[in-house]
Amino acid sequence: MDDGGDVEAAAGSGDGPAAEPVAHADGRPTGMTWAAVSARRLARHRLDAPATVGGDPVTRRIADVVAGTCGAHAQVMSAAEVSVAMRVAGAVRGDVRNALWRDRTLVRAHGPRGTVHLMASRELPAWVGALGGLDADRGVAVGEPYLDPDQVAALAEACPGVLAYRDLTATELTQALADTVGGWAAEPVVDAFRDHLPRWRWAQPTLGHRGALCFGPNRGREVTFTSPARLLPGFVPMDGPPALRRLALRYLHGYGPATPAEFARWLGAPRDRCEEVFRELGDSVERVTVAGAGPAFQIAGDPTHHELPRGVRLLPYFDVFGVGCHPRSLLFAGGAARRALARGQAGNYPLLLVDGQVAGVWHQALRGRRLRVTVEPLVRLSEAESDELAFQVQRLAGIQGAEEAEVETGRVTVGPHA
Repeated sequence: MDDGGDVEAAAGSGDGPAAEPVAHADGRPTGMTWAAVSARRLARHRLDAPATVGGDPVTRRIADVVAGTCGAHAQVMSAAEVSVAMRVAGAVRGDVRNALWRDRTLVRAHGPRGTVHLMASRELPAWVGALGGLDADRGVAVGEPYLDPDQVAALAEACPGVLAYRDLTATELTQALADTVGGWAAEPVVDAFRDHLPRWRWAQPTLGHRGALCFGPNRGREVTFTSPARLLPGFVPMDGPPALRRLALRYLHGYGPATPAEFARWLGAPRDRCEEVFRELGDSVERVTVAGAGPAFQIAGDPTHHELPRGVRLLPYFDVFGVGCHPRSLLFAGGAARRALARGQAGNYPLLLVDGQVAGVWHQALRGRRLRVTVEPLVRLSEAESDELAFQVQRLAGIQGAEEAEVETGRVTVGPHA
């Protein structure tokens, strides 16, 4: 499996003296077609062909795949389970849950942009080191407008202690924090739709980034929180600067070629800091020019995929391929931008992917053991592509435990497109 082994060596070379990213030896930028970029990304995301389990436990292979995509969006766990399982041959939603709660090869935590992600447990020290370092760089702004830096620091110090012995619901954690740091933590002041959350909840992503909390298994319908140190014995965050360089190389492995601005947008970090990180990577990266997009960076020596991108795939809500790949103008070309983006943002609509391009949207209705999928293609599908679409619907059904599945093509008028 292409799980990023070369990234480890490259990450180490980024610890030397800062240098400008370089091009090829003759000083000229390399060139890549958009098709070559798409083919490489499909392979790295296991969307060209799912990863085979071989002799490894399926939960280990699932963790490898999640590491290769720099996590998987997990605000909606059902979508996250589908997103991950489709990338591993024969995997189903239960395998993803087992990776998370039984074998603990995955962890559910706050990732890029503060959003909830599934991450490979072995990668969590680097994530916390990088994201915690970025939060520290924000200084006094990190808790505004509801908390000051001292209050954020007090919460970060208190969470590991109150979560050391059991998982706590949000209500239980609110009370425990109020008892530990003071009643201000529980004051219902944070605007949230038609409700007001306790003050500490404003800092929840920051506390995750600092390694003070992550998610435990749901208790019925209630979310719980736990300590990474309790969930993953021996957990110690990496130092910030090398962790951030490592994360940049991970991103370039899965989503490159990319620009510092695209990395900053994906990570939710200041652009100038990301430009600095790319400079620090030195000769670990090289310049390339992507046809139709312009100059970008890739890991030095990353091989070009010469085969054309192929395949029909159904990506669920918030799938990381659609969210993390840039430029949008090429991935969501033509009518795809109008139909599959929300004010330029990806993730809100399930995507039909044809040969590496966003080529439509879809919606599913799962009732008991019966799955019905409506697909709205924006291109004419060949007979072979229609057959592959039918296969993907069957795979989608298997992942979710449905015994019957049917697919129809037509305009999607439910869900986000209602």
